[in-house]
Amino acid sequence: MNQFKPRKRELSVGEVAARCGVAVSTLHFYEAKGLIASRRNAGNQRRYARDVLRRVAIIKVAQRTGVPLAEIREALQALPAWRSPGAADWQRLSVTWRARLDARIRRLERLRDQLDGCIGCGCLSMDACPLRNPGDVLGEEGPGARLLEP
Repeated sequence: MNQFKPRKRELSVGEVAARCGVAVSTLHFYEAKGLIASRRNAGNQRRYARDVLRRVAIIKVAQRTGVPLAEIREALQALPAWRSPGAADWQRLSVTWRARLDARIRRLERLRDQLDGCIGCGCLSMDACPLRNPGDVLGEEGPGARLLEP
């Protein structure tokens, strides 16, 4: 009797890219960043376990909500490597990300609400500008805009 237990069918990088709707280079990037893993077959080609499909889906959702890749990697490393992430796993991940997303939404709403009073002024040093120069503290340094985005 044959004692060899065949592996579940693994996926090539092209198959994963097609199934996930991402470029092959994106998968290479995710792998280089430690977000997903593959093994090499005898021909030195990447082969992915099927659970990578769900992991890439999680990465894409997290990225769309603004979660930095370092945080995504940290969260994925906390999941068991031997199985696909499930609903309970997603619940744990999304709780933290949801709180950050809510805070980001609040910051963006405040910015949006303050922006209306600044559009068109262009100087960013008027005492009426609540975004960049509250109280016109930069006006004491001389004329012109003093703050630039990095």
